[in-house]
Amino acid sequence: MKLFDTGDVRIHYRVDGPDDAPPVVFANSLGTDMRLWDPILPHLPAGLRIIRWDKRGHGLSSVPKAPYTMGSLITDCERLLDHLGVRDCVFVGLSIGGMIAQGLAVKRLDMIRAVVLSNTAAKIGNPDLWAERIAQVQQHGIEHLADAVMERWFSKQFRAKPELELWRNMLVQQAADGYAGCSAAISGTDFYTPTSGLRLPALGIAGDEDGSTPPDLVRETMELIPASKFHLIRRAGHLPCVEHPQEFASVIGDFLKSVGHV
Repeated sequence: MKLFDTGDVRIHYRVDGPDDAPPVVFANSLGTDMRLWDPILPHLPAGLRIIRWDKRGHGLSSVPKAPYTMGSLITDCERLLDHLGVRDCVFVGLSIGGMIAQGLAVKRLDMIRAVVLSNTAAKIGNPDLWAERIAQVQQHGIEHLADAVMERWFSKQFRAKPELELWRNMLVQQAADGYAGCSAAISGTDFYTPTSGLRLPALGIAGDEDGSTPPDLVRETMELIPASKFHLIRRAGHLPCVEHPQEFASVIGDFLKSVGHV
């Protein structure tokens, strides 16, 4: 376990693989930590430098008082990748992680050669929706939202499995300030204009039972980026890397090969 001090927050991160290997950066969703990616790691191509981190307010990173801005989340990532000497990575972002991917690609194209935008969009929800969730978390805790979040995160088939409890536990063990803070960051983000200016290889991934970012929303965002690709994973909700890790990793592996990263 390693910590990096950005100047105003300490970020927990992990690097697997040789320093001179092609870098792939993974940014996870609201209410999860870097363990979100554990199911897919055994199925990815060999010989990668895999970089993961817990965004501020999540996992083992420090928890500033809410609210946060999307700019601060992007800067946290930028400073971490600069610290690690990362250039020309493929950036895989899911949900809020996909928003960070879009923002960082606009800001630092020298860092990112291609993006995978999974279960995300240029704009997610609306301020009223996020204000209600923030108020519920601040008044009652994340537990109050947990069952509704599970319905958005996972397909009906997966919710019947005992493994659901693992992911519910991960959610409710996150800090309330972290969840509320990142919710505020999502609420204040509309990347339709900046994302439409991106010119880089891009792959979109969606789950057909996603209650947070439905497939049409993901596809609409991918259409902003010329020549992007889109893949729909069936019988999957908001976290297809958990429900179908082999398919998810296979799609990413094929994309890495198509852009010459492996």
